[in-house]
Amino acid sequence: MDRDFLIDLFADFGPVTIRRMFSGFGISADATNFALALRSGLYLRADEQTIPQFEAEGSKPFQYQTRARTVTVSSYWQLPERLYDDPEDMTVWARASLAAAQRAALRKRAKAKKTAARKVATKKAVSGKAARNAAGKVAKKAVRKSARKHASA
Repeated sequence: MDRDFLIDLFADFGPVTIRRMFSGFGISADATNFALALRSGLYLRADEQTIPQFEAEGSKPFQYQTRARTVTVSSYWQLPERLYDDPEDMTVWARASLAAAQRAALRKRAKAKKTAARKVATKKAVSGKAARNAAGKVAKKAVRKSARKHASA
């Protein structure tokens, strides 16, 4: 698939950004990547809401081979063949794919915020514990010093 073919395919959807990625192209709208055009075909972003539609059409998730195994990327599914000739339905699927990609981005941001909050809480707990330990060491030193002073008197 070349860039011009992809521009024509997504013409009814609206403006898309097509960038070189891997052995093909990444396709995005509103700064969100929602499709991959690779040698093996065109793949749209999918999630738990849209995967049943892909399954009903007989589509498969994106897969690639490593030396050791076959890796399945369940978040991208192959575009059903019939959509190449149906611009209206292609637009519907592309919008659903963009929505799935946006939902995934929201989940990712929420998870990142949660992780960041957990790190801050851990840091505060550790710094509070460190301060208590330091204060305890200072107090122990003072007690030892006082005990030595009284012992020598």
